[in-house]
Amino acid sequence: MSVTLAPPSARRLSADESLALWLDYRRTKDAALRDRLVLTFAPMVKYIVYRKVREMPANAEVEDFISCGLEALIVSIDRYDPAKGATLEQYAWTRIHGAVLDELRRQDWAPRSVRRWERDINKATEEFSILHGRRPTRDELADAMGITVGELRRHLDEIVSSDVTSLNALVLSDDDTTIERVDTLVSQDERLDPEHAAATEELKDRFRTAFAQLPRREREVAVMLYVKNLTLAEIGEVLGVSESRVCQIHSALKRTLRSALSAEEELYRLVA
Repeated sequence: MSVTLAPPSARRLSADESLALWLDYRRTKDAALRDRLVLTFAPMVKYIVYRKVREMPANAEVEDFISCGLEALIVSIDRYDPAKGATLEQYAWTRIHGAVLDELRRQDWAPRSVRRWERDINKATEEFSILHGRRPTRDELADAMGITVGELRRHLDEIVSSDVTSLNALVLSDDDTTIERVDTLVSQDERLDPEHAAATEELKDRFRTAFAQLPRREREVAVMLYVKNLTLAEIGEVLGVSESRVCQIHSALKRTLRSALSAEEELYRLVA
């Protein structure tokens, strides 16, 4: 089934106007009137489907869910009963939403318990990140959820196993453009987070400042050791000193940097 969706600029009918149009359709059974009702509420189908995009199995096509929603919309128009108190839009919303959920369950072979754990894990991760300003470690996440790390690992493995199909399946983004499903996934790489990147760059600037204040000989040793990857013996030959002396210089520069960056222990661990 193929139904052309209404353009975004189409005027939305009021509840009274929709009811009047529906009454004309029920009286005349004119297919053109039904099509006009379908076009009026078609954007609602897209809205409901877009809200569910991230819950869809990787092999699902968004167009399948839109078609499913449009079919439910047509059925709701034919079965609507204004005597029950709901407006046509309210009734159609309920039918469309239910149809999309049914199709989602039909296409997702994973047990509901797996999806429930997936939602709980995502919620716990989000709450921890808001509270602490960073993503939780696996131990912290397990503690926040009141389960063991082993249980958390098992649930994560089940979630990963439930998405075994291609991440290259095309889906619709929030701005109606077509993108691959992989582009809708939240990255776990902190380096891609703008706030984390800014903080890291600030820490690097502090390290550069501390490094520039080292004596020249200590800077030379650091460059040859960490940039040129020379051994202590090779550095000793370049500088004309013994290997033990190079070791002493290296220990001295590490103590100096550790003292200068005492408030940035994580940075020191990464760069020194």
